[in-house]
Amino acid sequence: MEPFISQNESVLFLDGWLKDFPGLSAGFTTKCGGASSGEFESMNAGYHVGDNPGLVKKNREAIANLAGFALEDIVGAEQTHGTNIVKAGPHLKGRGAASYSDSVKDTDGFYTNEKGILLSLCFADCVPLYFFSPDSGLVGIAHAGWKGTVDGIGPKMVEAWKAEGVSPSGIFAAIGPSICKNCYIVDDRVIGFAEKRLEHVEKKPYNQISVGQYSLDLRAMNKILLEEAGIPARNIAITGLCSSCGEGNFYSHRRDRGKTGRMLGFIGWKEGSSR
Repeated sequence: MEPFISQNESVLFLDGWLKDFPGLSAGFTTKCGGASSGEFESMNAGYHVGDNPGLVKKNREAIANLAGFALEDIVGAEQTHGTNIVKAGPHLKGRGAASYSDSVKDTDGFYTNEKGILLSLCFADCVPLYFFSPDSGLVGIAHAGWKGTVDGIGPKMVEAWKAEGVSPSGIFAAIGPSICKNCYIVDDRVIGFAEKRLEHVEKKPYNQISVGQYSLDLRAMNKILLEEAGIPARNIAITGLCSSCGEGNFYSHRRDRGKTGRMLGFIGWKEGSSR
């Protein structure tokens, strides 16, 4: 069953989580229903891709509203395909919301248990990882391209939460819309890193399709690593939506040859909500 359900043309929500916890907001935007034009048509959420910043701000205001927040509640990052994870408090509210220049630097993961903060990261093929602990109230999101995946940003989020006293067995995770294995063809160099990370795993999430060319399932690889970190398989939801195949709904860095917009993955507790 697909965990990301459309409630309107612009946002897919993590339906199961929101039904059980109405104060929670968690979702992933499409490229539809925004103000941008040209290659950024139309709900581009990325300031850093060459779009008109005023239009991006307008798009982000609309996204925040659909999520149940205000623009100034957003926390955004300067993403570097690394594994740095930041615990976000009220002091970070608004960073990266209205411009790229004040984004939280060198960060590819956020988590918080504070209300009124909307954690956000940009995507256009890379894997969004969502995290939720009902007992502690912690919520988080991470950006896992192939580098972040092989370097273990998912397990590093689990480790950060363990330091907060959260058992991995009580963590729920969701793997969001991203490039599928059929669309993601990589070379020997990338597979070399994946192979090293998964040398102990019998069923590999990649297949050779020709000399020096491999189909890599980043979603499956992240699921393997999250299970190894202690999250039960039954607690991990995984999407069937591909950013590259879904041309009408998503931007794709690979399909669009680098000139494209960005979707926004987000999660947070609404102000005044109970949990």
